[in-house]
Amino acid sequence: MPMVTLTKTFDVTRLYHASQRKGLKFNAILCWCIGKAASQMEEFYLLPEHGRLFKYDRLAINVIVNNKDGGINSCDISYTDDLEQFCSDYMTLTQATRTSCQSSFVDEAMVIGTSAMVTTELDSIVNQYTEQFCNPMVMWGRYRKGWLRTTLPISFQFHHVQMDGGHGARFLEELQKTINTI
Repeated sequence: MPMVTLTKTFDVTRLYHASQRKGLKFNAILCWCIGKAASQMEEFYLLPEHGRLFKYDRLAINVIVNNKDGGINSCDISYTDDLEQFCSDYMTLTQATRTSCQSSFVDEAMVIGTSAMVTTELDSIVNQYTEQFCNPMVMWGRYRKGWLRTTLPISFQFHHVQMDGGHGARFLEELQKTINTI
């Protein structure tokens, strides 16, 4: 599995303030930013699987949800350019997953995985995939609120067949630009 992991500390000050100002969940807005940055790169529509490369027409973001019984479930949210619609879908779908304890998936979309471990500050997360999961993965811990800035280290893992390190680095730059426009 030729997986590559890049890490970068992001300035999420604008995202944090937008979350507070609009009453939206920080992680929901961050997931939208991930989808927005990824939607601008053709590599994110490709999935290497079983020795072949599959191309998709749309994207979805996967989040891990803590369910009401103390377990976890997966929840896919279709990406849309409309931030408010995405956040509304995020809240509705994650709440349904939380209460039903059932994973929900979006068919026929390239899924970008996310994993937010917000109970602790993390510098980096490396998640070695099995052959079963070749999707790109974006992971983070708790943001760090400073006097003037709020920062968040983010790890980005991808399959080397899907993209090269330069593409991965460009995605991280696009993600920061997207966060800066919130």
